[in-house]
Amino acid sequence: MKKSLALLLALVMTLALVACGGGNNKAPANNAPANNAPADNAPADPAPAEPSGDKIDISVIAAQYGQNTAKWWADFQDEFNKTYENINLNVEVVSWNDIYTVVNTRISGDAAPDILNIDVFADYQADDLLLPAKDYVSEETYAKFYDAFLEQSNIDGTIWAVPDLASARALYYNADILEAAGVEVPTTWDELTAACEKLKAYDSNIYPWGIDMTTDEGQAAFAYYIWNNGGDFTDADGNWTLNSPENVEAVEYAVGLVNAGLTNSDPANETRYTLQDLFGAGQLAMMIGPNSIPTYIAVDKEPDEVINYGTAPIPTNEGKPSVSAGVMDRFMCFDNGHSDEKLEAIKTFFDFFYEDERYSDWVLMEDFLPATKTGGEIAAAADERMASWVEIVGSCKFYPTAQAKWADVKQGVIDVQQQALLGGNVQELLDNLQADIVAG
Repeated sequence: MKKSLALLLALVMTLALVACGGGNNKAPANNAPANNAPADNAPADPAPAEPSGDKIDISVIAAQYGQNTAKWWADFQDEFNKTYENINLNVEVVSWNDIYTVVNTRISGDAAPDILNIDVFADYQADDLLLPAKDYVSEETYAKFYDAFLEQSNIDGTIWAVPDLASARALYYNADILEAAGVEVPTTWDELTAACEKLKAYDSNIYPWGIDMTTDEGQAAFAYYIWNNGGDFTDADGNWTLNSPENVEAVEYAVGLVNAGLTNSDPANETRYTLQDLFGAGQLAMMIGPNSIPTYIAVDKEPDEVINYGTAPIPTNEGKPSVSAGVMDRFMCFDNGHSDEKLEAIKTFFDFFYEDERYSDWVLMEDFLPATKTGGEIAAAADERMASWVEIVGSCKFYPTAQAKWADVKQGVIDVQQQALLGGNVQELLDNLQADIVAG
């Protein structure tokens, strides 16, 4: 029965992801290395290459997704280096708050990593720093990815990065708190405001609503509100529409919740991890978050200590369809003048990482959504909760990360929100950002 469910879910996930347009996010309990045995329809790990004198060095900078990331990569590095004695793999795990600065500093110092795990790629590609994905990923591994995910890294017909993993976002609510306060799960902005006001009156020590406008996920907050007000980052032709009336109204609404005292106290500095801690502790009634929250809030807790929560679509302005934010992160390879031998070693790295069981362990470790077809089957069989996310993934939108100016836009919308929190005029702030992006 589970096998049938897994196969069915994998098919549905594929269709949902294609409809979506593509894809900041459990290892074995004893933290032992993942099982190396291949799935029935997947190739085994490549045979270890014979040592050829000096070792081939591969440097990787990887983003830190949660509490388990660093340990997982440390185990992966040890296992890989023991398996391939002619390769010296070094993985550096960097927090999302620091990774952009670290990478750009390395690039400016002519010390770019060989492989980078991050969300953005278009700026690096525009500066001719990257290799096409097919230069460093084997045909067998490349064929595993959902086509729709690969398309998120397509510029002028060439795929420049491969998907690491994905996540989708939904409304999380503390069911017990809402029931005690006599509050229904909100579906519209008017209902959300009313619910927050009622929750605040019920218990002033509980934050009704969580907002993260920090450098960690401020771009996500911007997306949650503009997409659910009919706005967007660009129009259908890819032209930036940052100062559209829908976007201005959306930011004004979100900032208005903060000014009314209906949210966490410091959205410019409190990341979603702070919000998740508050939510898991029963001090935050509602927040928008990724499908990894259930694992996050259950760490070091007995089952009866975990809050009674539910999930629902993100509230939308009256008459607008609910839209979930999909987030896809990537691996890319910098063009560091690699020899043919080193490119083969890099392919070996990706074959090893995307081995079906190992990759599934990586995805399930933090409750992310897989970017490979076989990973989808294995993840679904291992955790049936993922079925509930198929509908959410099917309604998701993604950041315009293939646009070369996305990194500037991302930082720009965060700055706009933070300045608006300090009293800035949203229309003027977005007008200025639009002008700067178009002119730049």
